[in-house]
Amino acid sequence: MRNRKADSAENQTDDKIEGNHGKMDLKGDHGNIAILLLLYLLQGVPLGISGSVPILLQNRGISYVQQAGFTFAFYPENIMGAYGGFSLHQTIWTKKKLADSSANFSGALHEWMGDATKGPQIIWLASGFFVSNFLAATQDVAVDGWALTMLKRDNVGYAATCNAVGQTAGGFLGYVVFLVLESKEFSNKYVFSEPREEGLVTLGGYLRFWGMIFLGVTILIAIFKREKSDAESGLEENPDYGITKAYPVLWKILKLKPIIRLSLIFLTAKVSFAACDAITTLKLIEYGVPKDKVALLSIPLVPLEVLLPFFISRFTSGPRPMAFYIKMYPYRLIVSVVIVMFAYWTPAMIINDGKTITIPIYFYVAIVSIYIVYQIPLRGMFVTHMAFINLGGMWLKTFCLWLVDFITWKSCVFDGAALGNSTFSLTDNTCANKEEQSECLSNGGTCRTDIDGYYVQVALNVIYGVIWIQWAKRVIKYLEDVPRHEWHVLSKRPPNEDETPLNEIVSVEKK
Repeated sequence: MRNRKADSAENQTDDKIEGNHGKMDLKGDHGNIAILLLLYLLQGVPLGISGSVPILLQNRGISYVQQAGFTFAFYPENIMGAYGGFSLHQTIWTKKKLADSSANFSGALHEWMGDATKGPQIIWLASGFFVSNFLAATQDVAVDGWALTMLKRDNVGYAATCNAVGQTAGGFLGYVVFLVLESKEFSNKYVFSEPREEGLVTLGGYLRFWGMIFLGVTILIAIFKREKSDAESGLEENPDYGITKAYPVLWKILKLKPIIRLSLIFLTAKVSFAACDAITTLKLIEYGVPKDKVALLSIPLVPLEVLLPFFISRFTSGPRPMAFYIKMYPYRLIVSVVIVMFAYWTPAMIINDGKTITIPIYFYVAIVSIYIVYQIPLRGMFVTHMAFINLGGMWLKTFCLWLVDFITWKSCVFDGAALGNSTFSLTDNTCANKEEQSECLSNGGTCRTDIDGYYVQVALNVIYGVIWIQWAKRVIKYLEDVPRHEWHVLSKRPPNEDETPLNEIVSVEKK
């Protein structure tokens, strides 16, 4: 039986530990945190630039099938968990390769992007950015591993904050800042005294600039930053953490019945919002919204992306986190429909006199407000997700972009004068490709969209979402009631394990 003195001593020790933990003494770690912020920022830049390329391509009139082809450039950041084990402690090597890749293919980007006489070379573009994103994703895993040994044990929690802040800032520089500075309209209005044919920066020049930054940071870290000696001996003392044992365990985890069902939810959850998420921004550009204005729309969302997870985590840390997820699902479904309806009415709100395009201020106020409302259920759902949700969203984006052209019906229509001069009937031309579109325009006609595949997909997605919710509720109920030992990958069930569901165990522990 424990005596009071021992209990008192233990309580004092616990209080001391909690007190130290609450203070989070950063003495000696300020420089390390600054390095982590810089590394995560640099990682976010190429990912942000990659995200801006589809908008540039949309302005060049490419098809949605070609947009689908470019989405393969984003797959490395969604499957990095599969090769993450090979990436640890490769930070310097990865940053050097990022610098080299930026310098190597930035010069070829002008040719790959195409011009007025030649379309973009999507395969080369996707391949180049695939390599860049692969190296950025590899750096993400490497820096995550390095942070565990770089920071003091009590301050390791700051690594996640550095990741969120750094990547958000890097993505902002690569996406918003680049699109604004690349915009000819913005530069002529706010920067240049005389109009020019190009913006303040080009895609190749911007990549070359950041390639030099990568190279400079790589050299400085290689010279001045040293690994801790205890980090190198960690793997020798704990050989069970090696790659040869990690991947077999991962395979065992993926074969567990609860994990299989959970993965199915993650892989199918985003179908309900796939068309809205993948195509809406491109539709706004197609309807005439300038790309720099589209980029600026994301500025109010940046604070939400950083702060919302902290506020929402209080609802997802209980015994039934997936219950909150399923509650947010209908709200996101409803808001996605509102966004699509807003996109449908966008052409009516744009004033185009043939020389200039004027967009009223209420358009921006309305769409930003809608997107802010959209972020709340979106982040509420994202907090409870694993890496599978990224892959589940990526393949859907590719599929939706590929499908939209095939279920869109267009026709070439003429007014009375043009109809008398036309050399082919109205039914001969469906504006299905650039050749038919050019033929229609050259004969005085215009391509009219009779059925837009974007809205067809949205309607099908919503119907799917209503059905999916009913199925997901049953699966989530099953997952919350599964005994804890069914989540284990041990060959034998622990002798002291009971049949108590995991949610009840968590509930008791929280009390």
